[in-house]
Amino acid sequence: MTAPLPVEALPLNLRKHVDPASPKPLRLMAAKALVPMAPAQIVGALYILSHDAEADVVDTARATAQKLPDRILSSALRDDGVDAGTLGFFAEILADRDNYLEFIVLNTSASDETMAALAAHGSPRICELISQNQLRILRHEPLLRALLGNPALQKSVADSVADFAVRSGANLPDVPALVEARRRVFGEVPVEEGPTAQQVVDEFALGQETVEPLEEGKRQSLAQRVMKMNISQRIKLANLGNKEARTILLRDTNKLVAMAAIQSPRLTEGEVLRVANNRTAPDDQLRYIYSNRDWTKSYQLRLAIVKNPKIPLPVAMRFMTSLREPDVRELSRNKNVPGGVAQQARKTLQKREEKE
Repeated sequence: MTAPLPVEALPLNLRKHVDPASPKPLRLMAAKALVPMAPAQIVGALYILSHDAEADVVDTARATAQKLPDRILSSALRDDGVDAGTLGFFAEILADRDNYLEFIVLNTSASDETMAALAAHGSPRICELISQNQLRILRHEPLLRALLGNPALQKSVADSVADFAVRSGANLPDVPALVEARRRVFGEVPVEEGPTAQQVVDEFALGQETVEPLEEGKRQSLAQRVMKMNISQRIKLANLGNKEARTILLRDTNKLVAMAAIQSPRLTEGEVLRVANNRTAPDDQLRYIYSNRDWTKSYQLRLAIVKNPKIPLPVAMRFMTSLREPDVRELSRNKNVPGGVAQQARKTLQKREEKE
């Protein structure tokens, strides 16, 4: 059986304990959590071993996952560097333990599918936490359906979610709570829906990333069509559309839409770098960028973060430590960066010179 998380997700010295080609006793050691690992590595290893070809390795890994001590689970499940699949696995394993499910719900790396599964059967507390993530609710229809279909959801919370969803353009005639909310919010007045995300994708051929860039006239026409879309459909367009669509949506005045664009799974490193270099980019987008471990592996992105005056000084200082000396020297003389950054660059140079 092939594990959905590759063995390469673990450091080289630990891979032998999860590699299907390794001797079974080595894999069983990890399945029993007897191998020294960091909390995030332990949960990742158990997830990999839960897909082992040997049934007793799978059973041992699942049993261990259910009995991990609080010091491991509390740390690992809050770590946004943990794989989405691993979080989904522990959401299933710990389905009756709300104290740990809360960590998963609040972890930005958890998938929408995991949230939908928790929303379908979660306790009132878990459902209320899920309901507070408005972007997820509008981005993933199965989540909205599951949440409003859960009898454990408090009536007041359900009404609030449904009202927000219909005001944002959600229209699911088969969901009674949304039908009631639509009547409550708009009365019997017909609501102008505007174009859907799929209609705009088809109209402007936005489904493929490799198509030729739109001519200026078509780009303006696309922008006008996007303006007529409701919030819910613009969020869907952020996932369905290509770079042309995302370029418009990244600048959307609605915070949820702009965040949907920066969180699009199709976003490229070049697009992220442009946002990081943008001195007028929304704070939420910048925060999402510099908190993303995969993106900040890029040297050019770290340099852009340090140079952007909207980045908090402590964050800029943290990334400055990884910059090359020529770039730090340039920062120390750069009049276009905040004074605190230039000053820290001079201090960094001084410390490096003293060490040498």
